[in-house]
Amino acid sequence: MLSGRRLDLLDPTPMDIEIEDIAHGLAFVARWNGQTMGEFAYSVAEHSVLVEQLYSAANPNAPVKWQLAALLHDAPEYVIGDMISPVKNAVGPDYAVLDDRLAAAIHIRFGLPAAIPVAVKKQIKKADKLSAWLEATQIAGFSVEESNKFFGKPNADAPLPAKLVPRPPMQVKAEFLHRFETLSAAL
Repeated sequence: MLSGRRLDLLDPTPMDIEIEDIAHGLAFVARWNGQTMGEFAYSVAEHSVLVEQLYSAANPNAPVKWQLAALLHDAPEYVIGDMISPVKNAVGPDYAVLDDRLAAAIHIRFGLPAAIPVAVKKQIKKADKLSAWLEATQIAGFSVEESNKFFGKPNADAPLPAKLVPRPPMQVKAEFLHRFETLSAAL
């Protein structure tokens, strides 16, 4: 890692994880396999910040630790990349095992339980799907009908942000780190 840490992907330990490495990696990992409109790829870091915003807006009384969990929901992708769902399914259960091990180490490193409660995971997944719907319709070339089919139609009262515009990786890295620091300070 850029921090100088060495991370064993098969047996990750919390002490080998640094938030700067996560933010940097996620800022340079493209969602949608890079198939998005704009001058820059839409990164997993941008997606993560959006998911946390959507989760927090939909769950205004959620504890800060679950807001942090929403921000870190795709954190393992800083080292294993972002694969589209059909590829994840083709790889099989080994991908999920690797993702779960990394997520547990990341959670522990930042003061969260290794496994996020199922009810909270469902709420984060709902925000994740809304984010995917927004990304699909605004920057990935999907029609509203296609997005409704793949990601579910958003509720009429869903908090929808302004137009998504992919930004430079270092700008997104800074935003991700700022949000992490704000949430961590409130724990």
